[in-house]
Amino acid sequence: MLPRLASNLLASSDLFDHDCRRPSASVNYIASHDGFTLADLVSYNERHNEANGENNRDGHPSNFSYNQGVEGPTDDPAIRQLRLRLRRNMLATVLLAQGTPMLLAGDESGRTQNGNNNAYCQDNEINWLEWHDIPAEDLEFQDFVRRLIHLRFEHPVLRRPRFLHGLQTSKTTGLRDIEWISPGGGIMSDHHWQEAKARCFGMLLAGDTGECFTPDGYPETDDTLLAIFNAGKAVVPFRMPDVRNARGWRCLLDTSRPQLATGELLIDTGDDFQIEPQTVTVFALMMDEAA
Repeated sequence: MLPRLASNLLASSDLFDHDCRRPSASVNYIASHDGFTLADLVSYNERHNEANGENNRDGHPSNFSYNQGVEGPTDDPAIRQLRLRLRRNMLATVLLAQGTPMLLAGDESGRTQNGNNNAYCQDNEINWLEWHDIPAEDLEFQDFVRRLIHLRFEHPVLRRPRFLHGLQTSKTTGLRDIEWISPGGGIMSDHHWQEAKARCFGMLLAGDTGECFTPDGYPETDDTLLAIFNAGKAVVPFRMPDVRNARGWRCLLDTSRPQLATGELLIDTGDDFQIEPQTVTVFALMMDEAA
């Protein structure tokens, strides 16, 4: 799945890079008004549409979901925390991708339809948005979503107006506009892409490549960002890329530690960083002041 994910993270240029289209033509989302909400996607294996009056036969039977071992609500703290992390991972993937992000209303606050994946006919609590009495853990999730949106707003390298093909090179770091990094810290090879058991890789976006401009016509440069995706269930030691004229990496976001403050964690170039299982982590490159 790594090649598919990589293509989608770059606004699916294989589908949209033609006829003068821009990356914004690619709309990226996890959940929409049809199907499960984000919270239900990690809480239910099966649809539960009994209230619709069609003997649970309506709605799509394939939901591409997993309940983490318990169908529906649970008091198990480990499962609840895992579900929250998976929700953070999925929205992080959307907000870190080139293109246009789309959020289903209510997903930022844990909205559930109780496993109903075809709730358009329910004008009641199943389908309404909950504006009050949001659980504390979902209020914390809201704060995380705000951080994600702010991260995307702060970093234009996450929303380039042109498709990235690795053809532009930074004069400062020598990096191409897009580099794919293996856990060993080097550029992904054909072997890495074809490794059936691979669950971890990095997306390195050079912040000062290409001809990107602000609406006022000024060159729009940015930090160089490294987003590391680990979908596996084991810790992965990830070698932080050794970049010319750089002195280290500062962590901007870690879905396994959502309360981690920006810049609280600093890693030297060339050092190993332990990527927690099922985690998305984002780093910004710290340049040598003399560069």
